[in-house]
Amino acid sequence: MSERSKTMQSLSNPNLIRKAPENFLSQEAIAQINQHGADETRRGFLRKSFMAALGGVGAAGSGLALANPQGDPAILEKQIWQTTLGKNVATEPYGTPSIYEKNLVRRESPGLTRVSAASVAFTPLQGLFGIITPNGLHFERHHQGWYNIDPNKHRLMINGLVKNEKVFTMNDLMRLPSVSRIHFIECGANTGLEWGNVAVPTVQYTHGMLSCCEFTGVPLSTLLDICGADLKKGKFILAEGGDGSGMTRTMSMEMALDDVMVAWAMNGEMLRPENGFPIRLVVPGVQGVSWVKWLRRIEVGDMSYATKDEAIHYIDLMPDGLHRQYTSIQECKSVITTPSGGQQLFDKGYYNVSGLAWSGRGKIKRVDVSFDGGNNWRTARLETPVLTKALTRFNIDWVWDGSPTIMQSRAIDDTGYVQPTIRQLRAVRGTRSIYHNNAIQSWKVDTNGEVSNVQVG
Repeated sequence: MSERSKTMQSLSNPNLIRKAPENFLSQEAIAQINQHGADETRRGFLRKSFMAALGGVGAAGSGLALANPQGDPAILEKQIWQTTLGKNVATEPYGTPSIYEKNLVRRESPGLTRVSAASVAFTPLQGLFGIITPNGLHFERHHQGWYNIDPNKHRLMINGLVKNEKVFTMNDLMRLPSVSRIHFIECGANTGLEWGNVAVPTVQYTHGMLSCCEFTGVPLSTLLDICGADLKKGKFILAEGGDGSGMTRTMSMEMALDDVMVAWAMNGEMLRPENGFPIRLVVPGVQGVSWVKWLRRIEVGDMSYATKDEAIHYIDLMPDGLHRQYTSIQECKSVITTPSGGQQLFDKGYYNVSGLAWSGRGKIKRVDVSFDGGNNWRTARLETPVLTKALTRFNIDWVWDGSPTIMQSRAIDDTGYVQPTIRQLRAVRGTRSIYHNNAIQSWKVDTNGEVSNVQVG
């Protein structure tokens, strides 16, 4: 029987996947690890806590019920919501998710930083659909915490090599012609814990410094044109944030004039405070640190600025001991989100394997999926829309026969770049990096259906 025939035969009875445990660490444990660091003892505690939580999640933890072949009372009998009056309109003036989705939240990974104000909260990629990240689940990365800034008091200054230095209020900016575009944003340190070895159990922690939204704002090129930027002498711009860390980033004038925007809205509403309200830079395809939040100043200059966040942070330590600076493009990358680490397949048979692919250089052209550790590959379906510098959802049919399996995805973008294996990446970059790990992710499916994080090739 062909693979296609097996798949179609199994479609009539698709199988369930148990969800990964979400809240396997208490806030007290996170605080302890943040304060004292993630040494080997505490790493062991992390693993034990996760395995204990994993063992405590049964079939009911899948979040899905199995139909009763003898007659399902859920459809044969009237339910309470069919016989009673529901809640009024505007009971919740700003809507919230269902109480049955309360565990799907951003989560902090302990041990990354000493204090939570300069930490990361990861997007739960394993529970999302399509390509758009809800505003309340967009990942967070701060260097000195976030504020609710009064938009009436916030200003954006443009100075340096310009004819007319200007200060813009929010009203000034929002009266200008705006654009809306869908783009991904990924922290340069996403998947950074995997450089040395397998470090974290679920896709939320391996790849969760990643989100994709529709951003609305004014093109930076419009503002530079209004101020009369000197495009001959002005080769670079410096973007400065308004938080206490004084985050500053350099980018080339060529990039600034391309698709960069000063954004005030995300997914149809104003930015959330933790995502830069009232304005932030949107720099498509470039590591998230350049998407400066709470943007307060743009300076046009004739050379790179080499600020603290460019000279000693966000640099790549190469095998020869040299530091690589001003790396910015997020290279082609993908990950299978379902099934993924911490989940469990309930039985043999059909599964829809789904994931995300993205490239900072353009559009995703193809995604291949392997179910034998990279020996053989099949081409997945790319779901529309397929946009430039945005997440692309892929799906592929799979019939599991119950044997041990290594699942991988490999993305190829429209420049021809092929996502590398971890071995290929280490051959060029070594093992002492933190940033820009775009290696192929491997998930192991054991004979009991449990999915775990492994490194292959």
